[in-house]
Amino acid sequence: MTIAESSGTGEFDLGALLAERGAERYELHTRYLNPQLPRMLRTIGFDKVYERAEGAHFWDADGNDHLDMLAGFGVMGLGRHHPVVRKALHDVLDASLADLTRFDCQPLPGLLAERLLAYSPHLDRVFFGNSGTEAVETALKFARYATGRPRVLYCEHAFHGLTTGSLSVNGESGFRDGFAPLLPDTAVPLGDLDALERELREGDVAALIVEPVQGKGVHEAPPGYLRAAQELLHRHKALLIADEVQTGLGRTGDFYAYQHEEGVEPDLVCVAKALSGGYVPVGATIGKDWIFKKVYSSMDRVLVHSASFGSNAQAMTAGLAVLSVMENERIVARARDTGELLRTRLAALTEKYELLADVRGRGLMIGIEFGRPRSLRLRSRWTMLQAARKGLFAQMVVVPLLQRHRILTQVSGDHLEVIKLIPPLIIGEEDVNRFVEAFTAVMDDAHDGGLMWEFGRTLVKQAVANR
Repeated sequence: MTIAESSGTGEFDLGALLAERGAERYELHTRYLNPQLPRMLRTIGFDKVYERAEGAHFWDADGNDHLDMLAGFGVMGLGRHHPVVRKALHDVLDASLADLTRFDCQPLPGLLAERLLAYSPHLDRVFFGNSGTEAVETALKFARYATGRPRVLYCEHAFHGLTTGSLSVNGESGFRDGFAPLLPDTAVPLGDLDALERELREGDVAALIVEPVQGKGVHEAPPGYLRAAQELLHRHKALLIADEVQTGLGRTGDFYAYQHEEGVEPDLVCVAKALSGGYVPVGATIGKDWIFKKVYSSMDRVLVHSASFGSNAQAMTAGLAVLSVMENERIVARARDTGELLRTRLAALTEKYELLADVRGRGLMIGIEFGRPRSLRLRSRWTMLQAARKGLFAQMVVVPLLQRHRILTQVSGDHLEVIKLIPPLIIGEEDVNRFVEAFTAVMDDAHDGGLMWEFGRTLVKQAVANR
């Protein structure tokens, strides 16, 4: 059946197509895409049908409002369907620009680069690609070519993407297994300057790539580490790459997370996710002039690194609109203030709940970690879950937050008892109140041994069956 046939007309009709076949969404995914995704969603009760979205909220088929504390893994920095970004995209489509001719210089890429560089005063040039992993790939290529060295260092537990180059600097073996050979690489512990220096003495290191706040587990680089690492790298003629794909554009309460530490000036910075406005994929690698001039050293090398859809008009427009909204609506300051409110209120609960071990993070990137309780009654149940699979308790919290309280969150990584909160940067006090009240109710249930533990036993059985 063709699209035209399924919509009942000779022309493409999106509304008719979705009305006719939208209910098949899970079956279509099972048949044609990743079959494990719908299986996983059904197992944990996340196989919902969402009809529409706006800001930090979306609504299911029954009209129930859900609070989004995940932001599409950070893509929806301004929430869903921000009117300024939406209008800008309508405008660029209506303009019928001569886009992607490949043999001219359109104004929008230069204008967006200019705006991005205003937030990065020590950097000079920008390469636009299509995603965070592509921004990382670009940085790795540029660092290796500029230094003439093959090896890139990364931090344990890092996540920088899943294409082959970025996978080479991925700190989680579960992502890497079966995809070798990868690029020359070495992992060092986040914060361990001695380990970094030992590797640099080998003389073959092109760069260290680091997330100023790691997405997995929400671990921040120790105070002073980034600046000291930068000095060590430059002393050994290597580069510092800051991966700000998730932490950049206000997420941590500053435009970039590395800016929380005075004197840190990375040689290359990777951004993506929120720059898209939630509409058009875009990634940017921002770097120093000498690095770009070394890569693009002559007219013969003008296309030595490029992207077919990079710098397209829709993506550049989305980026420009996003930066305009961030300035006009004081998004960075709002993220800092709201994040402080949320983190403070959650941290206060650590004294009340023995299963709650830590609350950490910056801005609206917050990790809630659970740990072994003191009381014998809770400890026996905790031990049961840990024996089945580490991370089940955190999942046990995530599920009732969605099913009972209609709040979407995520576990921060495989085998981690950490929930990560990365909501849209536009949330306010009312949303904070809603989350804290729901989280408190779930924690009350966990400590009282209610139905939540029944669900835990179901997850244990599922984990054992999947071994």
